[in-house]
Amino acid sequence: MRSSKTAAQQCRYYEVDNIFVYMVETYTNGNISVFRELYRELNKDARRDFTDFLLSEVEPTYWREILKQTI
Repeated sequence: MRSSKTAAQQCRYYEVDNIFVYMVETYTNGNISVFRELYRELNKDARRDFTDFLLSEVEPTYWREILKQTI
């Protein structure tokens, strides 16, 4: 398993423009276990950045469920 990766490293590895958007799309498409794995691969700073992204860019209806999966 990959671990302690930056958001930029994850974007390159998964060949996406924005790993955080990819993670939210993965979750909303019902791939919860894949979302959890993607979250666990992030380093501490990237996890913090994801939470900021979530609270500023994602519909509030998803916040609670997505945040529960990050704990």
